[in-house]
Amino acid sequence: CVCVCVCTPDSCAEELALLEARERFLKSRVQKQEVLLNRLCNLLSLRPAPDCADVFTSGSNSSGLYRLRPRGSPAPVQAYCDMSDGGGWTVVQRRIDGSELFNRSWTEYKNGFGDKSEEFWFGNDILHYLTDQGSYSVRINLGDFEGSQSYAEYNDFKVGPEESDYLLSFGAYSGTAGDALSGNYRTGVSLWASHQGAKFTTYDRDNDNLAWGNCAQEDKGGWWFNRCHSAHLNGLYYPSGPYSAVTDDGIVWVTWRGWWYSLKTTVMKLRPADFKEDPSTT
Repeated sequence: CVCVCVCTPDSCAEELALLEARERFLKSRVQKQEVLLNRLCNLLSLRPAPDCADVFTSGSNSSGLYRLRPRGSPAPVQAYCDMSDGGGWTVVQRRIDGSELFNRSWTEYKNGFGDKSEEFWFGNDILHYLTDQGSYSVRINLGDFEGSQSYAEYNDFKVGPEESDYLLSFGAYSGTAGDALSGNYRTGVSLWASHQGAKFTTYDRDNDNLAWGNCAQEDKGGWWFNRCHSAHLNGLYYPSGPYSAVTDDGIVWVTWRGWWYSLKTTVMKLRPADFKEDPSTT
């Protein structure tokens, strides 16, 4: 004889729910395996991606460490790719807790230092190779000790080669933090505070426009100084925000929190200007 089983509405609904849950689980597993496979392919590739935008468009949309080789770079480098804010950002600087010393030598800033998952400077050589590939935008995310967030973006961000002392140039500003890099926020300030066309200065290599000293020595970190700054993201890490010192040597973005407030967090990240954002990551 043949036995035919007929499910009740309740048992059918329960079975359907189990099958749907199983389907969601399997889809999640497949997505995770795809991310791992993309990372593995990126690591094993003979031609690493030129930047994190290329990583993103190749299908890897998880933030993390990837292997890059910008055009002209003599060797691949490890980079942190931030896939938020539309995706495809190559992170080049991060401050979060003061665990890394940023008052470093010319050679250290040239080669980069720190932990790319924590606090770090990407390296001026690789910054040049990265921005020399085309037109790049920089996004600078800022956070204070009261929990507020702000940002500044500049298009056409470019760092020259070491022969130019890593000359900085950038285009138009947008954002919520104010245009501290150009110094155009107050009449006359740009003459001494603009970072447009500034060369990089460290405590052992003075390229600033200060006639009577070295801005990096005074302000405790390497940066593109004028005489000296209205933005300095590589200064001393003060653990509470407001600070007092002989000079304004904190982590400063003057148009947002002024010279005498040292920021809690900063992130500098780059992306090609023509990158097509993924709205699901914003």
